[in-house]
Amino acid sequence: MTGTDVQLQPRKKGMTRSQKRGLSRGAQYVLFVAAVVVFALTADWGRLKNQFAQWDIAKQMFPDVITMALKNTVLYTLSGFVVGLALGMLIALMRLSSVGPYRWVAGIYIEIFRGLPALLIFIFIGVAVPLAFPGTEIVGGTYGKVALALGLVAAAYMAETIRAGIQAVPKGQLEAARSLGFSPARAMISIVIPQAFRIILPPLTNELVLLFKDSSLVLFLGVTLEERELSKYGRDLASQTANSTPILVAGLCYLLVTIPLGFVVRRMEAKAQEAVK
Repeated sequence: MTGTDVQLQPRKKGMTRSQKRGLSRGAQYVLFVAAVVVFALTADWGRLKNQFAQWDIAKQMFPDVITMALKNTVLYTLSGFVVGLALGMLIALMRLSSVGPYRWVAGIYIEIFRGLPALLIFIFIGVAVPLAFPGTEIVGGTYGKVALALGLVAAAYMAETIRAGIQAVPKGQLEAARSLGFSPARAMISIVIPQAFRIILPPLTNELVLLFKDSSLVLFLGVTLEERELSKYGRDLASQTANSTPILVAGLCYLLVTIPLGFVVRRMEAKAQEAVK
């Protein structure tokens, strides 16, 4: 074979990068479908239905699961969010302060309450505070205790979110306000903070979703039947009926709130990205 014949032979072409990606994606789809089929064929659907889908038990939960349990969960969440937002704003401003002790106190608070599990904060509010201040009662009873416990936890996360939002506002905004005669405090309240909140609204909404789920820790404060939230209500009925249907119904009620909130967060994030572009 001459050198000319070797040059005339076509080169063997391998798979392109896009073809490899397509093949990999197809293999992943096949594995996913196979896993779903195996689960569908091997699961004992009869036992699952008997344990989690008893319609008669589910009907007995209404309307109390909505008018009492879900309502309490929403109230606990909103009260904790308000306390956390107010305290978080204060801590964020302290974190940005030029006064050293303010920054140190804010930094210590954030590290402690972000590092501790929320469960320990609830136990501290329910047990340690009454021991430390005997004869005193937190305003609002159980609702006040939950608002304080959730607020203390949320404030540590919100403070960092708010601080990042304030620092994301161009410094020229503050300088322009000062040149117009605004005091530092007025410029911060009227110019900087409103712009910062437009930036941090999606992560704050995510924090609301997390608080909604953390409200299930209220059971460690000791609640009456009328003060139960969704998780406690579902567990109590599950133990009474020896069936897990109430837990499934409680979980679906959580989703009634968290799924719409998640959709709102994604829409706000998409709008924020469009505004940047």
